[in-house]
Amino acid sequence: MAKRKRNIQILFCVFPEEKKLIRRKMIESKTKNMGAYLRKMAIDGYIVNTDTTPLKKQYEEMHKIGVNINQIAKKVNSTGDLYPEEMQELKEMVKELWRILKSSPLK
Repeated sequence: MAKRKRNIQILFCVFPEEKKLIRRKMIESKTKNMGAYLRKMAIDGYIVNTDTTPLKKQYEEMHKIGVNINQIAKKVNSTGDLYPEEMQELKEMVKELWRILKSSPLK
């Protein structure tokens, strides 16, 4: 590749925020030349499209359970009381958390 000269330009426009993001990724890749980085990404880079819908549903369910646990913990911390029904409810919530985690699509 000695004395090879690139003489064809490819131009494109970006927003200032996009330029900052490109520059940050270029620095993270330890590349000092913007042209070299953009060429490398255009030729060898790839885009990964993932469907995160199942994870979002799991997150929502786990968040609801976490809110319930926090409400019970707040009551216990303020009153010092934990009724047997509340303890059973906590155990059920923990079981449900484990069930959600075990059914995770990330296994």
